[in-house]
Amino acid sequence: MRFAILLSGLLIHGAAHAASCEATSGERTAALVELYTSEGCDSCPPADRWLSSLPGRGYGPGRVVPIALHVDYWDYIGWKDPYAQQRFSTRQRKLAQLTRNAIVYTPQVLLQGRDFRRWGAPAFDDAVAAINAQPAKARIALTLQASGREGLDVEARAEVLDGPQKGHSALYLAAYESKLVSRVGAGENRGRILEHDFVVFEWLGPYELKDGARLLERRKLPLPPRAGVGHSGVAAFVQNRATAEVLQALMLPVCPG
Repeated sequence: MRFAILLSGLLIHGAAHAASCEATSGERTAALVELYTSEGCDSCPPADRWLSSLPGRGYGPGRVVPIALHVDYWDYIGWKDPYAQQRFSTRQRKLAQLTRNAIVYTPQVLLQGRDFRRWGAPAFDDAVAAINAQPAKARIALTLQASGREGLDVEARAEVLDGPQKGHSALYLAAYESKLVSRVGAGENRGRILEHDFVVFEWLGPYELKDGARLLERRKLPLPPRAGVGHSGVAAFVQNRATAEVLQALMLPVCPG
């Protein structure tokens, strides 16, 4: 299956020469960590810092794929989060319904598609170790090419390896940016300077893997004007849309020119 789409929008300011890089998921399962957060939430900064700390604690891309999804439902209390998107609030609610959670909240961490409240405790280390020990149920390959002012060319390949998961699984792509800094002027965090990593600004999918067939997606993504090549990248994951189980995840930073 082949698809093509051009997304107009913000452009990257970088070298005119293209830089290409690629990655393929491993035989074991990498854990997808979704942080639902907001700059309008005064209890969220510790969770933001925790997400940023994961690579420094030994959680490389082969073990953990972290993404921050800023929700918009706290914007009404005085501060509009510049990274918030309604689609992330919608995804949070849909996953809550699918996994039969009574509420959504911030900060909320989803581990492999399910609510995980003990993210700041040793229980997180144990849970990730158990996930990493499992054979991967899907395979993902990513190729990124920074094409100067035209943005970022993304090629993603995915395949479901586990028979029972076939027929319900889909591929998702999320372009992220790190090293972001905000000075909050109102709301619960008024006067604070907040730092963010792995903030998703572009979200694509779901792309169904019908009967587990191999899927090829090619997309051209814009990057924000402040995006530094070394601070941006793409995360990809395959998820069972009936159970919310994440079968495999992969992330790849944009290579420097």
